[in-house]
Amino acid sequence: MSPSDSSAGPAPRLSVVIATYNRLPLITRLLQQLAGQTLPPEDFEVVVVDDGSATDVKGPLLALKLPYTLRVEVQQNAGAAAARHRGVLAARGTTVLVTDDDMQVASDFLARHLTHHPPGSRNVVLGRISPDPEIGEMPLFERWYAHLNNRMAEELSVPGAKARGNHLYTGNVSFPRADYVGVGGFDKTLGQSEDVELGVRLEKAGCAFLFAPDAYVLHGSDHVSFEKWIRRAHRYGMFDTHVSVKHPDVKGVNPWRLFFETNLLSRPLLASAVVAPEASRKLTEAVVKASTVADKLGLTGAAFAGTSVAYGMEYLRGARTEAGGWRGVAKGVARYLQGRGNPQG
Repeated sequence: MSPSDSSAGPAPRLSVVIATYNRLPLITRLLQQLAGQTLPPEDFEVVVVDDGSATDVKGPLLALKLPYTLRVEVQQNAGAAAARHRGVLAARGTTVLVTDDDMQVASDFLARHLTHHPPGSRNVVLGRISPDPEIGEMPLFERWYAHLNNRMAEELSVPGAKARGNHLYTGNVSFPRADYVGVGGFDKTLGQSEDVELGVRLEKAGCAFLFAPDAYVLHGSDHVSFEKWIRRAHRYGMFDTHVSVKHPDVKGVNPWRLFFETNLLSRPLLASAVVAPEASRKLTEAVVKASTVADKLGLTGAAFAGTSVAYGMEYLRGARTEAGGWRGVAKGVARYLQGRGNPQG
């Protein structure tokens, strides 16, 4: 029988926190994979927070026969940041690992994370997010996202490379619970980029960031809507503006960095999205169509390059919207160009 929904007994070494929303089959798959871990089941617990799914999640999950303690929290839909925050506060382990409900994990996943948290350390461990073997069947924008994850992993794997706070992502990360609570946890007012903003505060508080390719997850996706993807790009631009205002000394969270770090040939298109946000949408649509054609022709590099431009245009539209006018844009660009304080990325 599973010790599900029990908090009796000594605190475990590790708490796994997973927010879920309308993904009962996927979260069930992950919980079953966690049942096969090499880490003894008494050494960890799993806290699932159902963020207002349309159908019952708690009942079916607690009916699973699992060897570890499982607790399921239920809340009205409030977003991933609020759900993960609730889960971390409910966690009893000294180390917390956050992952997503659509991930798959190897049997030594938890053990590998714990090896990077020796006694007395204050490490934030970023595990690798590797693409599902079926990545080729996914939409172009999801394959592009996997490409970005791989590129970042390669950059952080170079000898001497240093992971920073603005690299934090919630798909595969572990940290001391005390440090999370100490900095106040996720900023629940942020609809996107709450992970990056948390990472900045953890680094400012003295935590060390480590990239651990051995503690990997496999990421598939059930996202099939291009419209939702492009809206998410807009939201990232908006909320990164908030993060930049909150941390003006951190160059790596400034949304306008995207313009300056992009290939020179792409900058006119990005600029058009800022100068004429609505009129330039036809240009974005043309870039998307060209990327789709390139993808069908097997020109993967060109397809990814075009997808990056389309994303960047919508992202900067979001930043332009949140800036509230040219004065706000000028202030944001000036903050980037001044490059004050810690560049972080």
